[in-house]
Amino acid sequence: MKSAPSLAELLASLPEEERFILSLHYVKGMNTVQIAITLGVPHKAVISVIDQGKKRLLTALDFPPLA
Repeated sequence: MKSAPSLAELLASLPEEERFILSLHYVKGMNTVQIAITLGVPHKAVISVIDQGKKRLLTALDFPPLA
């Protein structure tokens, strides 16, 4: 029987941009405005990347989609 992937493995499977922004948000504790300013990207882009990354992780973990 194959074991479920670890969270570290799932994070490593994300595209680099998603992994980096999710790390800034959840590991470093930066809010989305801080991330946008630091990276010089639009705030809405940061929110979009975080949402997409969370959806990929939830799908990989076989969780139901977020409403």
